[in-house]
Amino acid sequence: MAAAVASAVAGREMSRYLGEIRKFALLSAEEEFALARRWRERQDPDAAHRLVNAHLRLVAKIARCYGGYGLPIADLISEGNVGMMQAVQRFDPDRGFRLATYAMWWIRAAMQEYILHNWSLVKLGTTGAQKKLFFNLRRIKGQMQAIDNGDLAPEQVAKVAHMLAVPEQDVVSMNRRLTAPDHSLNAPMCAGGEGEWQDWLVDEASSQESAIADREEFAARHALLPAALRTLNARQLHIVTERWLSDDSSTLEALSHHYGVSRERIRQIEMAAFKKLRAAMGAPEPAAGSTALMQRRRASPAAAPPPALPLHVPSPPPASLPAAAIVPFPSRPGIPAGASAQRGAPVGADDARAA
Repeated sequence: MAAAVASAVAGREMSRYLGEIRKFALLSAEEEFALARRWRERQDPDAAHRLVNAHLRLVAKIARCYGGYGLPIADLISEGNVGMMQAVQRFDPDRGFRLATYAMWWIRAAMQEYILHNWSLVKLGTTGAQKKLFFNLRRIKGQMQAIDNGDLAPEQVAKVAHMLAVPEQDVVSMNRRLTAPDHSLNAPMCAGGEGEWQDWLVDEASSQESAIADREEFAARHALLPAALRTLNARQLHIVTERWLSDDSSTLEALSHHYGVSRERIRQIEMAAFKKLRAAMGAPEPAAGSTALMQRRRASPAAAPPPALPLHVPSPPPASLPAAAIVPFPSRPGIPAGASAQRGAPVGADDARAA
């Protein structure tokens, strides 16, 4: 009953407003040009008022075209009047066209912005593609006779996406937004029931127990890492550091040139180093298939390490390691100390056994 009374009052107010704006006479081209020049050159407020009042009927006519979005016509007219005033402020009569032609775009822009902000409680139309879909999808669906079909068929989605030059996923998402009204998450799931829809929302984040367990595991492995790294020989430590502990990680190809061996040999040394680290840290051996994953190591240095690697290490290596743990390599008979750390140094059988 109250809604019907409010609707009747709004109808009477709108009729009265339309009757009032009809009292303003339309302007001829010469009058419009003279008033526009007065406003542009002398900022005459009376000229601006006459220009705006003479085009209020245009605003009301455009507002009726947007009446299907469920918003009050009075609010649309108010927003359109603001656009009309902006058009008068920027209108240049010397360009040779009428004010109505120029003002129409400002009026529509103001109304469309109001509709996007008030049609739904959830923000939408944040991109140009979404705005295009919002104001054209219903018209296109009417042309395809698919207004009441719910979700569009795949061929219809493809056709709309081609006509408006937007992604197909945006068409599906906007169609569902337009066909289904907003619902409160606090609404009961059924009449007389106690449960609410928000009770069925799933939190995608990890639980507090999992987060604490992950932090404790990370701290434990971090404490074991310096001692585990000391179990590696100098070459293994250098390869692991360059491959996994450096911000700008090296490739197998670069390390193979550095040591004068093949990429496969560098990979074998790396795998042997990982095996030593797992044994020192008490970690289980990787699952089947993780070795092949490490062989297909990241092509980009910024990629994450394989999930089978049980290391959470900082970069660079811990400062607690002695300097002698990295270079020089132990000298062999006939080879000066540190020679094996030089670029292109040969790999002997004793190095292979140490790896």
